[in-house]
Amino acid sequence: MDQDVDQGWEDRVTAAWATFDDYPEERAAEFRALIDALVAELPDGSPLRPFEQACAWDSTGHSDQAVPLYREALARGLDGYKGRRAKIQLSSSLRNIGQAEEGVKLLTPELDGPSDELDDAVRACLALCLSSVGRDREGLSLVLGALAPHLPRYQRSMANYARALVEPEA
Repeated sequence: MDQDVDQGWEDRVTAAWATFDDYPEERAAEFRALIDALVAELPDGSPLRPFEQACAWDSTGHSDQAVPLYREALARGLDGYKGRRAKIQLSSSLRNIGQAEEGVKLLTPELDGPSDELDDAVRACLALCLSSVGRDREGLSLVLGALAPHLPRYQRSMANYARALVEPEA
């Protein structure tokens, strides 16, 4: 948890996000206002401010508004789990606004980072970015590799097929 927030604030943000589906598209500005009110409680330099605002813009269909906010959050030092989320979401938003190559550059190092529950999301988003820049085989390889451990059978076969998509033929 960020040093600038307490558990009560985190719980209120989680509760706000739990109501997201209660805001149809025509009420998206109301949802963003709810998030803005919560982040206004944070210190000015907190990386959580732009991160939560980026998430709200992104989730309401405005990747173009989210990109600079994700960048600001990362520049302010957002790291750990939320920093990784910011990189995933920024890459997705970059892809949505036609800058998929930058998304590839941002997410590729995450493949070698510490493993956590976001690993599959990293691979899925990176696969979409790779596909958008014409690197479909690499993207498919990532998706198959991420899927393989979750299959009840064929894990070894799928993992081998995933590798074969990107390894040079012998």
